[in-house]
Amino acid sequence: MSGGLILKYNHQGTESEYEMPRYTEEFKAQIVRKMMPPNALTVAEVNRETGISGATPLYNWRNDYRKKGNAVPADSSNPESWSGENKLAVVIETAAMNEQELSEYCRRKGLYVEQIARWREAAIAGNDSNERLSKAERQELQKERKKNRRLSSELNRKEKALAETAALLVLKKKAQAIWGEDEDE
Repeated sequence: MSGGLILKYNHQGTESEYEMPRYTEEFKAQIVRKMMPPNALTVAEVNRETGISGATPLYNWRNDYRKKGNAVPADSSNPESWSGENKLAVVIETAAMNEQELSEYCRRKGLYVEQIARWREAAIAGNDSNERLSKAERQELQKERKKNRRLSSELNRKEKALAETAALLVLKKKAQAIWGEDEDE
């Protein structure tokens, strides 16, 4: 890192100098790789981890890396929601790979070979996404997702209640073993 001299004024109006950090291209590439699968750290997490002041440089570095044709998704947790540009970048990166290299690439990026094959087919067909859903299909999908979240929440609540009941039953049996049978029963 090297830097340039910057003048800064504090709340009292006095002038102070500090050196603005300059980062090497290797350092920037290393930071951007942290935002890619399988690490998939968010900009905020990378900011906290590295101590780079402000998130703007990190966003700029990520965008510059994308412009160079590398896949750096905004949402690395769900590759299916990546932009068509990122999916195409992955397809281009993997086009010349054999099966073993492709498998290694998928492990590193947290992808599946089948996903890349679908994206390749979609790119050949000229689509940005796998399928365009109609408004009714999107609404139905949204209803199903909402229902799924509700059912998952209900299942989670019931599992907690079952675990609590099992714990109470174990405690009751231990108490009976220690103090003998309860006369109330």
